Amino acid sequence: MSTKQEKINAVVTERRVKLHRFNPSQREIWTIVGKEKEHWIDPQSNFCSCSGYYFGMIKSNSPCYHLESVFLAKKENKFEIIEFNDDEYESFISGIVSDL
Repeated sequence: MSTKQEKINAVVTERRVKLHRFNPSQREIWTIVGKEKEHWIDPQSNFCSCSGYYFGMIKSNSPCYHLESVFLAKKENKFEIIEFNDDEYESFISGIVSDL
């Protein structure tokens, strides 16, 4: 089993961190493409939609590796930006919520 840091490095190196930017509002949604599904990340709120985030924060107040991957990807500028129009925002959010 790989360590948490190895998982973080793999996510960043494989460019699985995605920034979805909506125009012209400039709203942003971060996601991580996981092995089974996509996870929604809100780095400003220190939130991830994965179950590991929930249990990690309760047990040890430690964020999941997805959230830490976003921070590293931003620091190293290793993420993909995907542009959308604002009129696609609602359907994008619906898709994320249906995956949870």
